Amino acid sequence: MTPQFQTDPAVLVLEDGTRHVGRAYGARGTTLGEVVFATGMTGYQETLTDPSYAGQIVLQTAPHIGNTGMNAEDPESRRIWVAGYIVRDPSRVVSNWRADESLDDALVSDGVVGISGIDTRAVTRHIRSAGSMRGGIFSGEAAGLDDEEQLRLVAEAPQMAGRNLSAAVSVAAAEVTVAVGERIGNLAVLDLGVKQATIDNLAARGFDVHVLPQDVTIDDIRAIDPVAVFYSNGPGDPAASGDHVELLRGVLDDGLPFFGICFGNQLLGRALGLGTYKLPFGHRGINQPVLDKTTGRVEITAHNHGFAVEAPLEGEFDSPNGYGRVEVSHVGLNDNVVEGLRALDIPAFSVQYHPEAAAGPHDANYLFDRFADLVRNHLNSVAEPVEASHPLNDPSTSSETGQTSSGTEPEGSTK
Repeated sequence: MTPQFQTDPAVLVLEDGTRHVGRAYGARGTTLGEVVFATGMTGYQETLTDPSYAGQIVLQTAPHIGNTGMNAEDPESRRIWVAGYIVRDPSRVVSNWRADESLDDALVSDGVVGISGIDTRAVTRHIRSAGSMRGGIFSGEAAGLDDEEQLRLVAEAPQMAGRNLSAAVSVAAAEVTVAVGERIGNLAVLDLGVKQATIDNLAARGFDVHVLPQDVTIDDIRAIDPVAVFYSNGPGDPAASGDHVELLRGVLDDGLPFFGICFGNQLLGRALGLGTYKLPFGHRGINQPVLDKTTGRVEITAHNHGFAVEAPLEGEFDSPNGYGRVEVSHVGLNDNVVEGLRALDIPAFSVQYHPEAAAGPHDANYLFDRFADLVRNHLNSVAEPVEASHPLNDPSTSSETGQTSSGTEPEGSTK
C-alpha cells in the first residue's frame, strides 16, 4: 500500500491566484480542471467513478476520506473519471471487509493526481463566494514550478462552459443488459456518461437495456425497435450538445416515450425550446432537498450538475418548439432551481438529479417505476387507441410507495 502520509509536496492553484499548499495524494504530476466541491459524507467510490465528473477536480467537504478503501463491486463505470481529487485527511488504514485496495492506490492506478492536508473548508467557502473556477494540482516535481508558471497553466485550461465531453465518456459500441422479470421491450439508452446503477434499475423494471454510443443517429435508434428512449447523466455544457438535442427532437417527433436524468434533463429542456445556464457553483452531493410538485413530497436526493434549465416554476407553458404544454415537475428547495420537467401532451419527462443514487439516498427511486408505467401506458394506448390517463399526472401512481408495479424493491436498489 502506498504510504498515506508522505512528505512529497503538492499545491492547489486556482485561476484567481489563490494557493493552498499540502501533500501529494494519489498519482504525482500536474492536473487541470474545474474545481468543484461535493458534500456527500459517504459514497466517494461512486463519486470518483461517476463519468459526470470528467474534467473536474473534486473536493470532498467531508474531512475523512478513504476509510473503507475501494472494491470491485461498487464502481459506477469502468474507471475513475475525476480530473483531480482534494481531501482534507486521507484515512491512515483501510477498514472494511469488502475492500480490495486503498483509495490512494486506486488513484495511482488510474493516474489521478490529488492533494491532501489543505483546508478544504476554506476552499469550499471561497468557491461558494466566487463560483466554480479552473484550477490545477501540482505535486512531486511539478510542485516546484514557478508560481507564475503554475498560474499560467491554469489560465490556459479550457472552461467548462462550451465543452462537449460526451465522446470521452461514452461507450464505443452498443452494450445490452437483459431485462429482469417481466419484459417490457427494448430501451435505447444514449450513453452520455451513464452509471451502472442506472442500467441496473432500468433492467429491473423489465427493459432490455441497449446502451448506445453518443454519436448514434435516429435511424440507429429505430433499428433496435425501442419501446422508449432514455438519456443519461454526463459531463459538459448542454449548449455544446446540439447534435444530441436534434436527435432527441427526432425521438419526440417519433412519439417514443422519453426519460432523462441530469444531463438528459438539460437536453430535454433544450429540445423543448428552453434555455440552459451555468450555476455559480453547482449542486454536488447526496443531501439536496427537492419538491415533487405532483405529490407534494420533499425528497432528499443525490445531485451532480453545474448547469440548469431556464423555465417558469409555476403553471403550464407552451413548448417553444411545438411539443405542447410543459410544466416544471420538481424544484430544488435550496435555491429554486428547476429539478424536473414534464411534457403534458407527449410522453416525456426528466429530472435533474440521480434517482439511481447507488450510495443513497433512495427517495427518488420511484421515478424508474413512473417511467415503466409511462411506457406500458403508451404501449396500451397504441394497441388500443382509447383515451388513457397519463401516469405522470396521477399522484396515485407508485411514487407514493417507491415500489415497482409488483410491490417490491428492485434487486440491487440498495447497492
